[in-house]
Amino acid sequence: MPRNLSTSHYRPEIDGLRAFAVVAVIINHFNENLLPSGYLGVDIFFVISGYVITASLAERESKDLLDFITAFYERRMRRIVPALVVFVLITSVLICLFIPTPEQHLNMGWRSLLAFSNIQFYKEKADYFSPSTELNPFLHTWSLGVEEQFYLLFPLLVWFSGFAQQTAKGARHLLLWVGTLTLASLASFLSLYPENQVSAYFLMPCRFWELAAGCLLFIGFQKRERIEHVLDRLPPLLVIAAMVAVMFRPVAGRGGTVAIVVLAVILMACLKKGTVTYRFLTLKNVVYVGWISYSLYLWHWTVLCISRWTIGIHWWSSPFQVGLMVLLAAGSYRWVETPFRERSFGPYNKFSGKTISIVASGFLVLIGVGINLLIREFSDGAYLGGVKRGGYVYTETIYWNRDRCVSSSHGEVIPDEKIFENCALALIGGRPERASARIFWYGNSFNEQLMPAAVQIKQMSGLPMNSYAVPGCPATLSLEYAREMVAGYCMRSFRGYLDYFLKQGRNDATLVVSSSPGYWIGDANDLSGFRLKGRSLTFGEARRIYQRELNDLADLLSKKNRLLILTSGIPALTADPEACLGHWSKTNNLCPTDFSVNIREKNDAFASMLQGAGAANGKFMFLDLYSPLEAKMRESNHPVFVFYFNKDHLSRQGALLLVPTLTKALTARP
Repeated sequence: MPRNLSTSHYRPEIDGLRAFAVVAVIINHFNENLLPSGYLGVDIFFVISGYVITASLAERESKDLLDFITAFYERRMRRIVPALVVFVLITSVLICLFIPTPEQHLNMGWRSLLAFSNIQFYKEKADYFSPSTELNPFLHTWSLGVEEQFYLLFPLLVWFSGFAQQTAKGARHLLLWVGTLTLASLASFLSLYPENQVSAYFLMPCRFWELAAGCLLFIGFQKRERIEHVLDRLPPLLVIAAMVAVMFRPVAGRGGTVAIVVLAVILMACLKKGTVTYRFLTLKNVVYVGWISYSLYLWHWTVLCISRWTIGIHWWSSPFQVGLMVLLAAGSYRWVETPFRERSFGPYNKFSGKTISIVASGFLVLIGVGINLLIREFSDGAYLGGVKRGGYVYTETIYWNRDRCVSSSHGEVIPDEKIFENCALALIGGRPERASARIFWYGNSFNEQLMPAAVQIKQMSGLPMNSYAVPGCPATLSLEYAREMVAGYCMRSFRGYLDYFLKQGRNDATLVVSSSPGYWIGDANDLSGFRLKGRSLTFGEARRIYQRELNDLADLLSKKNRLLILTSGIPALTADPEACLGHWSKTNNLCPTDFSVNIREKNDAFASMLQGAGAANGKFMFLDLYSPLEAKMRESNHPVFVFYFNKDHLSRQGALLLVPTLTKALTARP
């Protein structure tokens, strides 16, 4: 039997509570309508982890800090690493077989092995509740990243408080220190959630309070006689019913998160032998589900994600999918988790068994990362769906140095005139033209997506063109876009390209600037915001500065008989078109068939803002790409997804639909 039930602090009902938590998560991930806030089971896991880790540290005797730390990490790495490595590597192979564009997903795999997938999701501003996240096989590893980052700090608190050495005031010091950090963490979670949900959701400092709640509960148990009379009359069944009620609420938000953590603490405190809830949670099969809950949490998402990419999730497939989850989890628990956790490493030369175990676990992680990267390198040709998307298809119709003319450095290299000079467009077999261009394209990825249309226009009109794209950057002269590694770079890049544009000899040149309405229209969840000379700005302030800059820029260009064109946004799909590729598109029920209403609203608001900035009186041209593009797609005999590279960027086919609209604008003069 894989558990030693005689351990002094072992509570079988806690494993039963793990089973309750993981089942809630799985039900929510199967169909969020069945248990809308079942994802809060992860928060129950956090509380349990804090409690169990504190109990584990309290019952260990250590000679010194080094012995204490190595013993802790040795146990944690044995528990987490082997199952995680096996899961990531097998899932990586499945990604190559069943997902047409595997690279981004594989990159998240090695990040999860190194315990910072949650940080990457934060950087990418991932929306956990977006339908597109259902297609990310490693999304759920964010919670492992939070836990493992918590483990970097918590053992030090336990040691330096004196709690680990069982000093007279150790428990009091730990209670004070952890309690203070808990309040600070909770305050950050509550304050950030409405305005920056990504930070509140994915970052460890905002989640510290949940794991710390379990720690505080354990310390409270040391003084149980003082609180026992309060809990004696509280029925555990009532508490667990309240937890289920919270999970039945629509997306619970911060209130639901706080409620489920508080209720989990109360339930763990009031569970007593003899109660109905205790008897149920300690049933043999329920406890077993708790034992395999870690592996079950890992594998359930792979089964669901790969199913969504292929056969879909249906009433008839659900029993088989549940069975596969349990089978994989049971196998992982028996043949991966248990052997590594129970095997002892004896001393070897001057190294202790604990040190050898830590080094071996670290080496296993590095091997896993290396194999994951190799799988990524050799993933081409593995897809079994029959169709593979090639992305932006520039090489068919264009001579364009994309590696040089699409920035990927974000702060490392500021482009200069030599770089811009090499960014002229030419046809197949031609070379970049050195003569002064007539049309200059600048913008982010929404500029880059238009280049197939630009080449088509060049073929028809012979207009010399130059293009430079900075993905992720709005075009501004003085505003720093306050996103990590981007602040200031956007501003300097646009200024550099503008200087290059103004130095060209032609007086009838046109500057086309592409951006996204999302930069300027929306709430604080859309971006981190803007800064001006180091000062943070509200969206309203940033928009007013942007409007003023547009007027000033348009005035400057008009004096030199040059035209400024700003393009609108484009329609966005309701889901990623990747799911429409391959033999399984008819069964996975994920293929988008319509456009996002939210993007239409933002585009209209963006157009209105630009009218107020000077487009209405002819200072510059606002070019609406949205309306003609939507009309042509709806008139087409093809499904809308064929016109898209991803959810909100065009494929070559989509870009070519804009040739008439762009040609009319580019050949006109004010």
